[in-house]
Amino acid sequence: FCGIIGWVGLMIPHIVRMAFGPDHKTLIPLTITVGASFMVLADTLARSIATYEIPIGILTTLLGIPFFAYLLRKTGGGWNA
Repeated sequence: FCGIIGWVGLMIPHIVRMAFGPDHKTLIPLTITVGASFMVLADTLARSIATYEIPIGILTTLLGIPFFAYLLRKTGGGWNA
């Protein structure tokens, strides 16, 4: 279960920083709020999309990979960076 939290913990701070700036007085509370809201939204979607419950790790990965790919492309990251 720790992989889900780690993935959200990797992704959400970057989203919040891009949206609201680098000021830690707002960044830390907003990261906590947005991260918790994201997990509640992902859990709700996982329970309501199909007649059976989709594992939340699969859903957070599907929601997070496009953003992570965007970050890698934007920053020029990769194996050779």
